[in-house]
Amino acid sequence: MRTALLQRAAGRALVRMLGWIHARGWHAGVWSRLPEDAYTLVRRDGLDPVPALLDRSAVTRLRLPLRFRGLMVTGYAEVRSVLADSATYSNDLVGRLGAPAAAEHQPGGLGFCDPPEHTRLRRLLVPEFTGRRLVDLQPLIEGIVEQALDDVSERGGDGDPVDLVPHLARPVASRTISVMLGLDEADHAVLHRLSSPRFDLMGSGSGPFGSISDAIDHFLDIVRRQREHPGPGLIGRLVREHGTELTDTEIAGLADGLWTGGLESTASAIALGGHLLATDPAAACVLREGGPDGVDGWVEELLRYSSVVQVAFPRVALTEAELGGEQILAGDLVVCSLSAANRDARFGDSAAHFMPDRAPRSHLAFGHGLHRCIGAELARVELRAVLPRLAVRFPRLRAAEPSLVTGEQLSFIYGLPAVPVLLDGG
Repeated sequence: MRTALLQRAAGRALVRMLGWIHARGWHAGVWSRLPEDAYTLVRRDGLDPVPALLDRSAVTRLRLPLRFRGLMVTGYAEVRSVLADSATYSNDLVGRLGAPAAAEHQPGGLGFCDPPEHTRLRRLLVPEFTGRRLVDLQPLIEGIVEQALDDVSERGGDGDPVDLVPHLARPVASRTISVMLGLDEADHAVLHRLSSPRFDLMGSGSGPFGSISDAIDHFLDIVRRQREHPGPGLIGRLVREHGTELTDTEIAGLADGLWTGGLESTASAIALGGHLLATDPAAACVLREGGPDGVDGWVEELLRYSSVVQVAFPRVALTEAELGGEQILAGDLVVCSLSAANRDARFGDSAAHFMPDRAPRSHLAFGHGLHRCIGAELARVELRAVLPRLAVRFPRLRAAEPSLVTGEQLSFIYGLPAVPVLLDGG
């Protein structure tokens, strides 16, 4: 009992400390003072998780400030076990740590709540991601892709390098989720500006916290406006069909979660897919000539290999448990590395390598269990639409700077800041 009380007090202190940093707008140097151990989860060596992460045992102690107890889980089987066990591990991080917080400024959506609240909210979103709804979206997505590829072709038509991040990856991902949510151009522009900084732990100002708060504030404004005039997208449908049972804060949280997941993670996967096409001619040939089955396998391997969402939502242990030979106490923070689990040798042969003809196996790029990404199929539809078209339209695509592979520094969602390519092969 005393250990649990001490852990809860440490949790309150940890969240208060982060709130204090947020309120005062501390600069990036604050984040650099956290233990190096914590950064291992989000560092990369080129396209690969750093050796310090991959070489760890499946479950190890995670050093955190204020003597707060934490565990890092990197093994494939162990990560699946944690993500599947909502009875032992809670996603209600703020509530379980006992930290007071203004609800309207917390990251909302599905990732930070448990059943039955999670069940209630997810049930309202499931109809938006059914096979039929995604089939209806297919022509729209293909049109967005073709428009972006036309832009790429125009910019690189004279033999100049063209960057696939701002001219293909982000337009496709942001336009798709923007239309799905029912955002107008002005709201689209504001939210696009706020999206990237929220995942960057070394950014200026208050880092991710200020961007999260500003984005949720903006979504709250959108919801209030759509209470009066519901739009054609998901936000408008939630207002029309469930407006009496959902608060503005709940709708804003759901929309914010879908926006950030639909933009940043999908854009990063598209950009990384473009990089692989431009640097691996054999892989590009598989995508161009493999037919529908080859496209599906290529996309699944890209999702596993890139693991753009590097870390699952943190969990708090509700009871004592044993995992990978480590004893877990109630109140422990448990952090699962999706990138390490997807590269675990126990996943399959040559897990460290990109193999588009790999035999199908369930990867963890979208998480697992109750909190598996609800937008997983939408992301697959976008990747299947854009990457084969890129490979076919520009068969001589190659990297403009083949030796340059620099990922975002200390970001929960991994991505390349730029993917400069030449369209004619040179």
